[in-house]
Parts: sequence; C-alpha cells; structure tokens
Amino acid sequence: MKRILLFIATNIAVLVVMSVILSLLGVDRFLTRSGLNLPMLMVFSLVVGFTGSIISLLMSKSMAKWSTGARVIETPMNGTEAWLLQTVGKLAQRAGIGMPEVAVYDGEPNAFATGAFRDSALVAVSTGLLQGMTQEEVEAVLGHEVAHIANGDMVTMTLIQGVVNTFVVFLSRVVGYFVDSALRRNNESSGPGIGYMVTVMVCQVVFGIGASIIVAWFSRHREFRADAGAARLLGTPQPMINALARLGGFSPEGLPQNMAALGISDKPGIMALFSTHPPLEQRIAALRGQR
Repeated sequence: MKRILLFIATNIAVLVVMSVILSLLGVDRFLTRSGLNLPMLMVFSLVVGFTGSIISLLMSKSMAKWSTGARVIETPMNGTEAWLLQTVGKLAQRAGIGMPEVAVYDGEPNAFATGAFRDSALVAVSTGLLQGMTQEEVEAVLGHEVAHIANGDMVTMTLIQGVVNTFVVFLSRVVGYFVDSALRRNNESSGPGIGYMVTVMVCQVVFGIGASIIVAWFSRHREFRADAGAARLLGTPQPMINALARLGGFSPEGLPQNMAALGISDKPGIMALFSTHPPLEQRIAALRGQR
C-alpha cells in the first residue's frame, strides 16, 4: 500500500509542479491564444501526464527503501536471511526473471516488490511477516511478490497512471478554457485569465480523484493475478490461502495504516473504490476456485 501511495503522490507532485512551471512559461497562453489548440494540447498533456509516471517508476526502488528503512541483504547475517535469498532466487528462476534484490525492514506483517525492470527489481519483507508466519506461508508471500515482478505490474501501472494523468491534464484545460471564455465573454484580452487557472487547478484535483479510483481498481485486479502466480510458482494454492488466512487473523487495531488496504477490515461504502487490495475473503475464494 505504501509503495502505491508514494507512486501516486509522486505522480501528482510532478504533475502539479510541471503544470505551474509551464503556465509561468506561457505554455497555457500559447494553447489558448487563438482558441483552444486541441492537437497541441493533447501533445502537451501526453508529455506532462507520462513524465510523472516515468519518474515515479524509475525512483520506485529508492523510494521504497527510503520509506520503509529496508536493508538489502548482500551478505546473509543469519540463517533466515540466507533462506530468504535462496527462496527468492528459486522463485525468480521459476518465474523466468533475474534475481531481485532482497531486503528486510522493521514493521508489521507485510511485503512488497517494486522496480522499473523485471531483471533488477526489489523484494522486501518485514520482520513482522518473518516472525508471524510459517516458512511455507512466507514462501507463498514471496511467490506473490515475485509474480508481481514477472507480470510487469509496475510497468503496467505506470502506463495506466500515465494515460489517466494525460486525460486529467487534457480535460482540466478544456473545462478551464470554456469556463474562462464564459467569464470573459465581453473581454477582448487575449490569453487565459484567472478563471482559467483556478478552474484548471480545481479540475485537476477532482479528475485526479477519479483517476485514483481507476488506478485502485487495477491494483485490486493485479492482486488476484499475483495470488494465482504464487500458486503456480509453488505448485499449489494452499500455502497462499494459508498466508492470507494468517493475515486475516491479525487484529486491525494493531496494524499500521498501510495494512488497512490488505482487506483485513473492509472499507465501507464508497471508500472501497479507493482500496488498492481486495478483501482477503475474495482472494481466498478465488484461490480455492483454482483447485
């Protein structure tokens, strides 16, 4: 959950900064000087929309290590770390990807995989996961994360985020142009006015919320695929079912906020649209259907 929030936050930050800089440089005035130049606006939106996604993807490993304090295992310090390296190496070989970096960080039961490239990704597990699960369950979680890498989920998420960013930028400026034109109906001054700039900023926030729902939907979908991938890598879905059931046994009150999205406690009503993980019960049911 944390890596997804950081990915989206970086996208939004880059999007806002680029929009402000380009507005100060007069790009918006160029796009609206003699009416709205839709082809140029689409090119502009593509550049701005995908820049944030690509930067987020390239920075994903560094951001994940920094945000969790993860320590990459270079030389195993104990038997557990040696087993982690061996297990991830075995799963990566089965999945047909390069050996990822393997890291451990202090925290509640959780794990993640990230990185821009399939053959140089990062798999990290928390101390809480290692202490609270059996070795077979941990292996299933590692298989889940390796499946994320093999499926190219981070790259696909980058493309989806870039597309929705592009439409956010494009539609915000189209709406801003028409609102500004209505406000300046009898004003002959050229270039966008304050109505345009305010409308664009408000629309980017509103449309950005809608974009987050789309990204969250894809994130939920990819969790089912990664669960199925773990079942294939281990040869049976049972270890992954056991691992998910174990997660369901933890008390929601004792978990950090970034664990809430794992479906341990369902989000009520409309907030379910922003959940990046489906409920554990649905994931377990899907795995049982593969038997």
